Amino acid sequence: MSEGLDRLQELLDLEVLADDVFLGANAGQRPGRVFGGQVAAQAMRAALNTVEVDHRPHSMHAYFLRPGQPGVPIRFEVDRIRDGRSFTTRTVIASQGEEVIFNLSASFHKEEEGIEYQLPRLSDVPEPEDVADRTEMWGRLPTVDDDEDDGPAAAERAGMRARMRGFVRPFHMREMGPSEPDERGVHRSSRRVWIKADDELPDDPKLHACILTYISDMGVVSSARPPSSAGFGERMMGASLDHAVWFHRPIRADQWLLFDLHTVSSSNARGLVQGTMHSYEGVLGLSVAQEALIRPVSPERMGGR
Repeated sequence: MSEGLDRLQELLDLEVLADDVFLGANAGQRPGRVFGGQVAAQAMRAALNTVEVDHRPHSMHAYFLRPGQPGVPIRFEVDRIRDGRSFTTRTVIASQGEEVIFNLSASFHKEEEGIEYQLPRLSDVPEPEDVADRTEMWGRLPTVDDDEDDGPAAAERAGMRARMRGFVRPFHMREMGPSEPDERGVHRSSRRVWIKADDELPDDPKLHACILTYISDMGVVSSARPPSSAGFGERMMGASLDHAVWFHRPIRADQWLLFDLHTVSSSNARGLVQGTMHSYEGVLGLSVAQEALIRPVSPERMGGR
C-alpha cells in the first residue's frame, strides 16, 4: 500500500478510550483548519465500530460546528440510538477539549431486494487517462509537528506523528472543471473530477465507506460558488456548514470514480451543492449534498463564521 493510503488509514484507526468513546489522530495543518472530510470519515469509523450486525451505511447527516484545531486529537463519542432488525442508527459527537466541533447522525441498513433505478453518469467527459493530473493541495495529507511537552503520552503521540510525517497524496485526481454554460448561463456541472485512491485497498466495505466519506467533502465548498460568479470578488471566505451522503450501492474507493457536483442555489452568503459519485462502469454509488458559507470578507474578518 502507498505511503499516502497508509497514513490515511492511520487517521481512521481510532484509539478506544472507553465503551463507545474513541480518539482520532489529527495531523497538523498550519495555517488552516482540520479538513472536514477527515473529521466526517473518522466519525463514520467511530459509528461503524459500534455496529455489530451486517448493516452497511446508507446515509449520514452532519453539521460542522466549529473549525477543528490542527494537531489536536479529536474525541468521538457514539450514542447507540437504535439497533433494529433492518436499520441501525448512531449519533457521534466530535470534540476537542471542551468544545464540540462536529456532530453526525448515521443510519445503517441490511441488504434487501428492491426496485433498481439510477441516474446515469455523465457520458460527455474524457477518460481519466486523457485528463492531466492536477491534484490540489487538499488532495494531500499534511505534515505533523513534533510535541513540545514531555512524558509517555507525548512520546506516544510524537511516535504516531513521526509515522505520519510528510506531505503525501493518497489520491489520483483528474480535474475537468465546470461544464460549459447553456444559453441561460446555467452550468450543468460546477465541478467534474475523476478520483481514486492511489493504491489498492483491502476488501473491507467499512474502510471503503470511510474513505468515500472523506472524498465526499473534497472540493465541495469551492463548488458552492457558481462558475459564473468569478467577477464577484476575489477575497471570499468558504466553510462547510452541513453535509449529507447517501450510500446507494457498493463502489470501491481504489477504482476510478466520477465525482460530479453542481450548484443548486447561492444566496444570503450560503451556497447549496448537490452531487453524485459513479464508478467508471457507471454504477451510482452515492449522492452528496452540502451547504457552505460563501462570504465576501475584508482582510480583518478572514477566518470568522
